[in-house]
Amino acid sequence: MDIATLYYFTYFDHQFREANSEKEFLMRTGIGYDVHRLVAGRKLVLGGTEIPNEKGLLGHSDADVLIHAVCDALLGAAGLGDIGLHFPDTDPKYKDISSLTLLTQISDMVRGKGFSIRNIDTIIFAEAPKIGPYRKSMKQNLAVALNISPACVNVKATTTEGLGVIGEGEGIGAMCVVLIE
Repeated sequence: MDIATLYYFTYFDHQFREANSEKEFLMRTGIGYDVHRLVAGRKLVLGGTEIPNEKGLLGHSDADVLIHAVCDALLGAAGLGDIGLHFPDTDPKYKDISSLTLLTQISDMVRGKGFSIRNIDTIIFAEAPKIGPYRKSMKQNLAVALNISPACVNVKATTTEGLGVIGEGEGIGAMCVVLIE
């Protein structure tokens, strides 16, 4: 690229950003990750769906790792910190709270900053139980909480082929990538 072309793009990029100064960027991405230990005596909730299982996830709230990953991805994309900043596990009012409630509040925070949620892509890491029968319910729960079309939500699952704490059945993890505009 020659200097004249570089100047042209730099000049018009600056003009565009100045004209749109209320938002630093038009599109932003975020990534979230969460993992919790499986223990007896707790319900297993993933994506707001209760899944029959002999163990559930240990945590202050309902410990829904999928929704926690989505929350962190959204907060990161909007530059709003992380889930622990807004909903600390030291606050008794969040004890056993549904993570869908937290997700709805975070969705409102993101929209309050002038963003709209365009795409949610998630993955659950678990050896058991099988996620397939619950995928549609999880997708619908996320879409409703975020007030977006289910077509904008993707829920995937994989195992770790017996490796690590997840592979040994000691926990479940999740990751999420989001696009906001």
